[in-house]
Amino acid sequence: FDGTVGVLGGLEAIRALKRARHEPKRSIELLLFTSEEPTRFGIGCLGSRLLCGSLDPSFGSSLKDAQGQSLDEVRAATGFHGRLATVPLPPNYYAGFVELHIEQGPLLERDGIPIGVVTSIAAPASLRVFVEGEGGHAGAVLMPQRRDAFCAAAEVVLAVESAAKSTGSLDTVATAGVCDIYPGAVNSVPSRVRLDLDVRDVVAERRDNALRAIYDACDEIALRRGVHIRTEPINSDDPAQCDPSIVQAISDTATRHGFQCQPMISRAYHDSLFMTRIVPAAMIFIPCKDGLSHRPDEYASPQDIGQGVLVLAETLRTLSLQ
Repeated sequence: FDGTVGVLGGLEAIRALKRARHEPKRSIELLLFTSEEPTRFGIGCLGSRLLCGSLDPSFGSSLKDAQGQSLDEVRAATGFHGRLATVPLPPNYYAGFVELHIEQGPLLERDGIPIGVVTSIAAPASLRVFVEGEGGHAGAVLMPQRRDAFCAAAEVVLAVESAAKSTGSLDTVATAGVCDIYPGAVNSVPSRVRLDLDVRDVVAERRDNALRAIYDACDEIALRRGVHIRTEPINSDDPAQCDPSIVQAISDTATRHGFQCQPMISRAYHDSLFMTRIVPAAMIFIPCKDGLSHRPDEYASPQDIGQGVLVLAETLRTLSLQ
């Protein structure tokens, strides 16, 4: 449902307008972006970053997956040979951009509201943390002499949690989502650890304050535990404000069709985050069961999807006549 609702919902919205013989003054196009998730190449929203010019096309040769294949190599292997340098669009190429998505949170379902109108989108800062200690035999190295990289990394993870909580805002979130331990044996003291961290907020300054707290904690932990900790920033993006006129068009459409709606922020980031750089954009949220996402039991009901598609189609109708 994550992403799929937007792709198939966008397709159905256009089909519905065609069935209704809608005659737009502006063309209506469906955009499908590649690699919105960062799981393969370590950076999310590759397609929309390239389209809006936020990512240098030369990165196609340097971005590599876990198998060492570059983005350019993967593209060529699947039949895409066009130059990435031709991808970026000029500002105002599109008059508007609307994305339909499941909320990926519990608020709409909890409050019984079928439509969320996104007014701002949180942005991530991703960084990699390398901890180097000293390995040894798990039975022979005494506790006072240990420089255990994993114990230090565990403190870093707790510091990440504390940094997010200490901002005083529920909109600051931080996650340690990857932890690689070397040598990874039960009878060996860990000598090296790699952590991948994700810190997000809708306010860049508040997010960056949390990042500074993490860097300071890494320095303190390294000194106290006698290990070396190195941080490597991966990316840091600015949060986005959705276009007020698109937001209003979505709200008016929902109200006109009898759907209660509410403004909300998106704590997850989406391709819309980058599309706001070059086009007026906003998002439509629909409820998802128990607010769950990025899990096998992620679910949105046909009724909620249908209502979201209706609001999307009617919003596109309105915008295409302007």
